[in-house]
Amino acid sequence: MKYNLLFSILLFILIGGCKDPNPSQTDIDLSNITYEPQSYPLEIGNPLFPFLEQPQDNLLTVDGVDLGRHLFYDPILSDDLSMSCSSCHLPSGSFTDNLALSTGIDGIQGKRSSMSLLNIGFNYRGLFWDGRVATLEEQALLPVEDPIELHALWPEVILRLQDSELYREKFRKAFGISNSSEITKELAAKAMAQFERTLISATGSKFDRSLLGLDAFSPEELLGYEMFFDYYQGTNPEIPDAQCFHCHDQPLFTSNDFENNGLDFANDFEDFADLGFGGTSGIKGDNGKFRIPTLRNIEYTAPYMHDGRFETLEEVIEHYASGGHYSPTKSPFLDSIDLNEQQKLALKAFLLTLSDEDFMQNPEFSDPF
Repeated sequence: MKYNLLFSILLFILIGGCKDPNPSQTDIDLSNITYEPQSYPLEIGNPLFPFLEQPQDNLLTVDGVDLGRHLFYDPILSDDLSMSCSSCHLPSGSFTDNLALSTGIDGIQGKRSSMSLLNIGFNYRGLFWDGRVATLEEQALLPVEDPIELHALWPEVILRLQDSELYREKFRKAFGISNSSEITKELAAKAMAQFERTLISATGSKFDRSLLGLDAFSPEELLGYEMFFDYYQGTNPEIPDAQCFHCHDQPLFTSNDFENNGLDFANDFEDFADLGFGGTSGIKGDNGKFRIPTLRNIEYTAPYMHDGRFETLEEVIEHYASGGHYSPTKSPFLDSIDLNEQQKLALKAFLLTLSDEDFMQNPEFSDPF
């Protein structure tokens, strides 16, 4: 009997000594942290802008946006803690990385350029270049586990967030959870989506100020404006239609649709190196089409196109003036345009009126760490 008792005591000591000195904080009561959600004071400031739609189960709150901003800039979302969402979406590049093709944590280069997140909350027709997801909440989930991007596993990321005192508090304040075990990837994605919906540029460009009567175009900028929007609708032979506004109409300067802009020659519907939207929709007529990006802050988002093939705006203008290459899905709005050098310079001058440096320097959009 005494040997059994001695054995039990030794076993108890051994088990106690094997306990993890740093247990995972996945079951921490958070109810002592105040939860008082406040609506985020979103001010667009431009009457020409559309209404910003928000999911009823993820309305903007001050603490939700704050949590999303922290997650957006935190390398805690990557496998080796070396990259964050902001690594490919830098404020200085109008939330692009200014690379032709983005590279993830393993040094593997992707096949497409990172898109600007400026006014991304107004896009309701499919995100990514190929439109593979419908909402920002869905989009925020994918880069974390993408093997070419952050290359992490959500369960491991969630354990990190649950172990973090900072994030336990922020998730409680943002979503009212009562226990750290309630931190999920879905809530993380909701918070990041909230932050991204605040990335709005609506009043800070010369274009906006001019239309609001607070500034005025130069003669060169005005000529570019008239060509861009086909102001005279063919009645003035000296000012040609540059065919721009069909896909880049104001105020967003994107239709948020998908088009083939004649980048590559294709004999038939299958003759595309990258199917683009067609790879998502499964419709051959969509092959070679890509999401039309906004032209706002175009000055700061080079290189251009889905694969970053053009370094300068001059190259972009030359491409569109040429009418692009034949393919069966090429946009009907693309045709060669006879533009002289003065007109090309005027188009570029107008495009530069879409620049909004205040947007990129807004402290509410900057790294909070």
